[in-house]
Amino acid sequence: MAKHKKEDKTLVEKMLDKQNISYQSYTFPTAEVGDVQQVQVDHLDVDEHKIYKTLALIGNKTGPLVGVVPIDRHIDYKKLSKVSGNKKVGMVPLKDLEKTTGFVHGANTPVGIHARHNYPIFIGTEAQGESEIIVSAGKIGRSVGLDPKALAKSVKAQFADITALEPQE
Repeated sequence: MAKHKKEDKTLVEKMLDKQNISYQSYTFPTAEVGDVQQVQVDHLDVDEHKIYKTLALIGNKTGPLVGVVPIDRHIDYKKLSKVSGNKKVGMVPLKDLEKTTGFVHGANTPVGIHARHNYPIFIGTEAQGESEIIVSAGKIGRSVGLDPKALAKSVKAQFADITALEPQE
């Protein structure tokens, strides 16, 4: 993990600065897995449960929506469907991800998605108990750690019980 110089900030970091939201910059090593880049966090001194992934989904009534859950957990589709007012939700197909969110796989961020789109955003309730969660800074391998309540307020997100321990089918 390395701190970044002012001129090296991502658009997300600049947006957080503009909103006077305090954050810590992180850089994580990445590796190609299949045909996508993914963050590798196995060997860093960061608790995986504090690193959150931003997932783009499609609801049958709402259209696109966003779920933000710890990287070591999964989205519970039934819970997210209920809280979002949908009968069914599913992941945005990888081929449609950049077109839907404006970000490539591994760089999706609630801050950037909210700035580009007015999609509903839901953050797993476990984030409320953390003083800091780490989300993507909009660039693969770059992340920001910030107060989850400040993040939720900034992106008009709702905390909800949307997390599962096992992958959903």
